[in-house]
Amino acid sequence: MAEHNETGKSGEDLAYEYLLKKGFDILERNWRHKKDEVDIIAVHNNCLVIIEVKTRSTLYFGEPQIFVDKKKQAFMVRAANAYILKNDIHIETRFDIVSVVLSGNRVSIKHIEDAFYPTL
Repeated sequence: MAEHNETGKSGEDLAYEYLLKKGFDILERNWRHKKDEVDIIAVHNNCLVIIEVKTRSTLYFGEPQIFVDKKKQAFMVRAANAYILKNDIHIETRFDIVSVVLSGNRVSIKHIEDAFYPTL
């Protein structure tokens, strides 16, 4: 596996554990609909939470969350809509980002709730 793929997998695993400790009920990991993917789908405080995990080994190019651009957001919204319809879900939905920085032995996790709102 390429190093960047290993970094991403490690970040997703750390985000998963972090969210569990915060009381999130994880429903899915790496859920796919056609070519769209959501890293983590969870329920927290009676809200469906669609979560993108962004992991970097350095802040040289900026915080990881800035790489969740409008195109990625559109993919997430499309996948979330498919998941909601497929599972007949009728609760509030929000979109979060978990930013993970793995620098040597140091780990930094930042959870951004309501990171963006879907647009029409």
